[in-house]
Amino acid sequence: MPGNKLVIVESPTKVKSIEKYLGDGYTVEASVGHIRDLIEPKDIPAEKKRGAFGQFGVDVDNDFQPYYVVSDRARSVVTKLKKLLKGADELLLATDEDREGEAIAWHLLEELKPKVPVKRMVFHEITKDAIEQAKDNTRDLDMSLVDAQETRRILDRLYGYEVSPVLWRKVRQGLSAGRVQSPATRLIVDRERERMAFVAASYWDLTAQLSAEADAQEFTARLNRVDGQRVASGRDFDDRGQLKGQARVFDEAAVTALVDALRQPSTTVTVAKLETKPFSRRPSAPFTTSTLQQEAARKLRFTARQTMSVAQSLYENGHITYMRTDSTALSTQAVTAARKQAAALYGADSVPEKPRAYANKSKNAQEAHEAIRPAGDTWRTPAQMASTLHGNDLRLFELIWKRTVASQMADAKGQTASVTINAAVHDGELDGTLAELTASGTVITFRGFLQAYEESRDEERNADAAPAESKLPPLKEGRALAIGEVEAKGHETTPPPRYTEASLVKRMEELGVGRPSTYAAIISTIIDRGYVVTQGQALVPNWIAFAVVRLLEDHFGDLVAYDFTAELENDLDRIADGEETRADWLKGFYFGGGDHRGLREVVDNLGEIDARAISSVPISDDITLRVGRYGPYLEVADPDAAPDATPRRVNVPPDLAPDELTVTKARELIDAPVQSDRELGLNPVNGKLVVVKDGRFGPYVTEVEPEPGPAPESMDITDAVEEVVDVETGEVRPAKKPAKRKSAKAAEKPRTASLFKTMDASGVDLETALKLLDLPRTVGEDPESGEPILAQNGRYGAYLKKGTDTRSLPGEDAIFDIDLAGALELFAQPKYGARRASSALKEFEADPVSGKPVRVKDGRFGPYVTDGVTNATIPRGESVDEIDFERAVQLLADKRAKGPAKKPAAARRTTKSSAGTTKSTRTTAAKKTSAAATKSTTTTAGSAAKAATTKAATSRSAAVKKAASAKEGTDS
Repeated sequence: MPGNKLVIVESPTKVKSIEKYLGDGYTVEASVGHIRDLIEPKDIPAEKKRGAFGQFGVDVDNDFQPYYVVSDRARSVVTKLKKLLKGADELLLATDEDREGEAIAWHLLEELKPKVPVKRMVFHEITKDAIEQAKDNTRDLDMSLVDAQETRRILDRLYGYEVSPVLWRKVRQGLSAGRVQSPATRLIVDRERERMAFVAASYWDLTAQLSAEADAQEFTARLNRVDGQRVASGRDFDDRGQLKGQARVFDEAAVTALVDALRQPSTTVTVAKLETKPFSRRPSAPFTTSTLQQEAARKLRFTARQTMSVAQSLYENGHITYMRTDSTALSTQAVTAARKQAAALYGADSVPEKPRAYANKSKNAQEAHEAIRPAGDTWRTPAQMASTLHGNDLRLFELIWKRTVASQMADAKGQTASVTINAAVHDGELDGTLAELTASGTVITFRGFLQAYEESRDEERNADAAPAESKLPPLKEGRALAIGEVEAKGHETTPPPRYTEASLVKRMEELGVGRPSTYAAIISTIIDRGYVVTQGQALVPNWIAFAVVRLLEDHFGDLVAYDFTAELENDLDRIADGEETRADWLKGFYFGGGDHRGLREVVDNLGEIDARAISSVPISDDITLRVGRYGPYLEVADPDAAPDATPRRVNVPPDLAPDELTVTKARELIDAPVQSDRELGLNPVNGKLVVVKDGRFGPYVTEVEPEPGPAPESMDITDAVEEVVDVETGEVRPAKKPAKRKSAKAAEKPRTASLFKTMDASGVDLETALKLLDLPRTVGEDPESGEPILAQNGRYGAYLKKGTDTRSLPGEDAIFDIDLAGALELFAQPKYGARRASSALKEFEADPVSGKPVRVKDGRFGPYVTDGVTNATIPRGESVDEIDFERAVQLLADKRAKGPAKKPAAARRTTKSSAGTTKSTRTTAAKKTSAAATKSTTTTAGSAAKAATTKAATSRSAAVKKAASAKEGTDS
């Protein structure tokens, strides 16, 4: 209609709010993120497959021209946008104001090809004032930002498709390498290496309870020096357990003797020195993406992915400003709002005279946005928001609100007192020894910003606990003190703590590795791909990560160097600022120049890579850990074995962290009695031996044929001898071989049955094993149809089966416990609906979109939210207990926004690309030449050599093609 303007945003959640603020004459629609991406090489049309785009979907010889296609998910979105555009007289591209947002806007422009004026509209919060201001201050598309994003995307494609196939060939199929995921994995592996090499050191210290008078307040003092020499603490030792400085190390005997001496009545204790200093502490800066992820992990136990998901919801619903930012700056209206709210809640003296400003400490900081703060120019308190927000949304909003308000409040002030105490020994073997003890106390006289918020800290290694607010009694220099309880304490130094998500984010930001907005995706990637597992909050590398990192360090050192990754971000910034072009930078990266070797040259000249060495970690002289196809195992060398003998192998428990595999632990695993092949007894029905074994997929029970007895007397002599003598002629001839018996494959296979998840192989008895081997169990017959009802275990758990009809059982134990009445009751219930509703972990009211009840259920891949139409997996790190109705609805909305899952590759169709291709192609098996499939050849020595040469020459290109069928190791 006339006067209609089409506004395209990224997320569907923003649509209603923005449409409300813009009013009549505006139609707001969502692109649902990116609509186009680089084509997968396997999907490139046949006429282009042999050309420049065939390897990567990027023409590396033509200024790295990309071949983009509309994603399967976005086709319907694009169709809808084109239809809406026909009725519009202006197009406003309102995607986020960052590289990704700018690129999404450009892809929309390229695909929609509008014939009406186009403007770029940006805003940092979804409030009426912000939207109206954005509407009145549009700009043109920033192509330098687009070039920077394209550079990053093409770089990720080249990196993943060149390096990942090397990992497949030398480590394991399906692995991936990525621009940021690989350095992030290396950080975690490096920390585990430090822990593995760490040697603990022991030391002792003592504490004493002192008081100014017999009935006065006691305080605790710690031993600091003895006869002028400082007493060693944990920080005085290196990672090899060696003392770094000149401190004195006390052992148990020495410190116990000192304790006894200090307890003697002749020991005099006096105040040697008293210092009092003013205490002042500034508030922390407002949140950036990185610091929000760190603090949410510490205070709320959120994962980085969970933090960003909840923050996205808060932003899209107009509660906070844009959540992807490196800036600590606040707008004038935000500073005014924070100061006003602090004064109203905590008093006028809680606000300093001048507003506070904060400088960025992060490398590669981009200050396109404000810090993360509550939206608008007047804020509601968390208590006032409790009627609007619930669960994790409210918890994260409260954290952001507190940090922002506190950032504009006055310093906390107080007094810190430090006292040095001399204890002189006048008797016994230690007569003349002077022990120096110290104590301190902090008294806060003005809490300032601490009334609103205090930042948490990461775990510190070998550090004493942070001093809490405490008060020393009135003391004066020279004053005598009474000594009470004296206690000796032994300590061991601790290895560097493993990274948590919070400390990893902090370290990556310090190094300049990646952008804070990508950290959540990177951490999720390295966990999802099996490089890292979580133990509590700690990130623990798997052994496969050691093999991958070692290969990358040895052969792609520049790509996993932390400095290279940080400099790359600076390079992308230069492209975004228009100081360098995309094509020139990519040429240097891929083809190299001068003294710099490009990625292609590195890959083409890798030389020999010893796959066995890459996947080996020496544990001792005779024990080596190998990363095998099915997991890690120990290989034990036997000095007495033949050179070609197969070494003994011992599986490593999957839950054993790498730093826990010490030499002692390795020998314990090797010497442990083998639990597999434990004989349980004879099956009374068939006389076969029943044993429990440990297999590739876990413990199981099976039947073994009894050992064969002596050969029967009627056996033909030709069955036992190789030659016979003809009694008439005396000729020796080969014995006649008996008819061939059936092969092992044709013979009857032994019965086997996996143990239930709740069963332990060491506790399984013969009765249990026989019950497992007899599955499926016949519960009874249906009285109406006469069909047998079977209880059995399946791929998705325990279930009942009656003909083709099935019902899930509540657990594996029910296979043996359920009776006919219980089975008939289950079959009497609807397969879907009431029966499944009763198995829900949680139930809520109807979803506002579908109008159907929302439930939380436990599925094959973990708990999920469903309304019967849409299923949304509960993100890693969120528990079922934390999911309330609002969060459940948000998860369903997010899943709907992503659209349906990708179709199989064979069903995909190629759409129009920026390379100029408009034809759709479909690859079918019929197009393959049948001649190649049916042609028979005779292999000679010469042709075999030729085949080997051809195979070597084409191995690289074949691996690249194979990359198209696996997940690309890219970084967001």
